[in-house]
Amino acid sequence: MKDRLVSRDYCFILLANFLLYFGFFLLMPVLPFYLVEEFGISKGMIGVILACYTVAALTVRPFSGYLLDTLQRKPLYLFSFFIFTMIFGGYIVTGSLAVFIMLRIVHGLSFGTVTVAGNTIVIDITPSSRRGEALGYYGLANNIAMALGPMIGLFLHDYYSFNTIFWCALICCLTGFCAAMSVRTPKKQLMQKNIHLSLDRFILLKGLPLGADLLLLSIPYGINTTYVAMYAKSIGIASGTGLFFTFMAAGLAVSRLFSGKQVDKGRITQVIMLGMYIATAAFFGLFSCEFLMGHFPAFAKIFFYAMALVLGIGFGSMFPAFNTMFVCMAEHNQRGTATSTYLTSWDIGIGLGLITGGIIGQMASFSYAYLAGTILCIVSMLFFRFYNIQAFERNRVDIPKTV
Repeated sequence: MKDRLVSRDYCFILLANFLLYFGFFLLMPVLPFYLVEEFGISKGMIGVILACYTVAALTVRPFSGYLLDTLQRKPLYLFSFFIFTMIFGGYIVTGSLAVFIMLRIVHGLSFGTVTVAGNTIVIDITPSSRRGEALGYYGLANNIAMALGPMIGLFLHDYYSFNTIFWCALICCLTGFCAAMSVRTPKKQLMQKNIHLSLDRFILLKGLPLGADLLLLSIPYGINTTYVAMYAKSIGIASGTGLFFTFMAAGLAVSRLFSGKQVDKGRITQVIMLGMYIATAAFFGLFSCEFLMGHFPAFAKIFFYAMALVLGIGFGSMFPAFNTMFVCMAEHNQRGTATSTYLTSWDIGIGLGLITGGIIGQMASFSYAYLAGTILCIVSMLFFRFYNIQAFERNRVDIPKTV
């Protein structure tokens, strides 16, 4: 029973995580249209405005990690979850771009805290021998939300008002908050008040090279998640773009069936390398879709969705492995800091993806954004292969059993 993965609390936090991310992904592909249709924003400015959310999230990450390692985790988790939920109500009543930007900033601050807290609590309530698997299924809840959220969001955008979408997100996250309140967490020993503060209490310094690797991968991921609907429309795939996220989430889910267990068997770096190969091929495939639509339109549409599936398999393999690598390099009283550094690296890349994707789309074509993503994946892969694998072996503290 010691190594039991499924428990009441684990199920509740999975549900809370799913509903939180469902509300998040419900808006993700819709907000570019919202900014254009409601405020007349240009493509280049869309990324800058949406990046405010990510900048706020990554700004608060290091501090939230420190607070989670210093204070009891559940109260901070619930507080940030509640603020995140209430901001959806703010979107309903906002009538100006300035207010929208302020709400996005507060939303990002709360998201940056609640996601670090949720990941850290999962680590707390699951046995270390099942950590990779636990994080994998926890991430799978995100993937299911990714499958349903954008698809339903784009459907609602076709038939209903933006306020209807905001109401749906608000109700989902309120339900998730109720589930989060039901999670029981172990009491942790608080840090001594006179503990010496250092930069390593806010950022896992030895994890920074690994964070740089993850950042390079998250830039094209951010481009894809935000602009894929616009890219599809620009090349002639006018309907059914919500299915892209469904296929992508299916790939993420399929990969979770084996990647987490492989991580727990000690094959962390092998799983990441495989995921990098697959993701690189997927981004190059998406880049080629514009050319294919001009010559083989019927095949191009099938290929477009196939690449979504492949992309999901690639990133679904890497997510739990990267998360586990950060945690394995941290002491037990730095779990929040390790998770914060992992998510901060991811958020910086997502923010850069939002900005660069919009700029490339306005100046040239979104297909070139996918070409840039392919190049970044190759650079990340080389850096991981020739530096980060050796650095991880030197610095890891918590070593999974190898079979």
